[in-house]
Amino acid sequence: MHELKFGVDTFGDVTVGPDGVRLSHGQVLRDVVEEGVLADAVGIDFFGIGEHHRADFAVSAPDVVLAAIAARTERIHLGSAVTVLSSDDPVRVYQRFATLDGLSGGRAEVILGRGSFTESFPLFGYDLSQYELLFEEKLDLFHALVQGGPVTWQGSTRPALNEQSVYPALENGMLRTWIGVGGSPESVVRAARYGFPLVLAIIGGSPARFRPYVDLFGRALDQLEQPRLPVAVHSPGFVAETDEEARELYYPHHRAMMDALGRERGWSPMTRERFDEESGPDGALHLGSPETVARKIAGTVSALGIDRFDLKYSAGTLPHSAIMRTIELYGTQVIPRVREILAGS
Repeated sequence: MHELKFGVDTFGDVTVGPDGVRLSHGQVLRDVVEEGVLADAVGIDFFGIGEHHRADFAVSAPDVVLAAIAARTERIHLGSAVTVLSSDDPVRVYQRFATLDGLSGGRAEVILGRGSFTESFPLFGYDLSQYELLFEEKLDLFHALVQGGPVTWQGSTRPALNEQSVYPALENGMLRTWIGVGGSPESVVRAARYGFPLVLAIIGGSPARFRPYVDLFGRALDQLEQPRLPVAVHSPGFVAETDEEARELYYPHHRAMMDALGRERGWSPMTRERFDEESGPDGALHLGSPETVARKIAGTVSALGIDRFDLKYSAGTLPHSAIMRTIELYGTQVIPRVREILAGS
């Protein structure tokens, strides 16, 4: 097993100020930079930013925001969570993250995925009926780019490349690339086939139910004669001084966010009972006091045998001040306590 790492993720949700009024996209972007700087200061290993193209999220270009964070940090790794590769150009994605890698001194990572939102497809002129083909072909090209050197590639979703070099060149090794998966066995096997580490997005239900995906990834790597590769988990959570404070601070913003998405996707409204189930021992929401969150994360790590846990802390309009306290508690109290619990188990 690789050394256990801990990360945080944000989607750059549009938050509210002290007066309850939604902040501008520009202010949210500046706040996300401060969150990344704090994450570095409290010893967190990874800071991830999601990509969206809609009004309730401020970040459409994670790599640009990550570059701003890179300029003010020294140690933390910086990456996307996720980059919607299907509606982007693999060459440009590679160039942007290679640029981030150079600016950060080798700390860039990219998590490639298909994304659970579809706004980027019509925005950039892609047909949703080609959802699978776009990702498969573009991932194939990205894999070729990551190997370094001139690339020759041909497909149906972008112009061919013939002995094409792509810049900037990395100073050391290859660009750290992961595949983000929401629960498709085919996606797990695809990650193994290309030799990319796996990130499992566990946003509902018991984390333990994802153990078959971890085992499938290991078997696929063995059958493909690939080396052991890390597995990470991306899961929502929030830390406050007490369990009660965490629930009362988080719930109104979480409910509003889930209900807004539910109206788009046909979900039933969020109830307090459902929220309590998700934030309980068998749910995916890692929420509560530092001790409660540490014990729940330790349980997730033990159940799945993972190498990194990424806490997705943003939740709709949840204020920046509460987010900053969560990051501080996660780095200074939760992470050390998780290590203690696992060392003693």
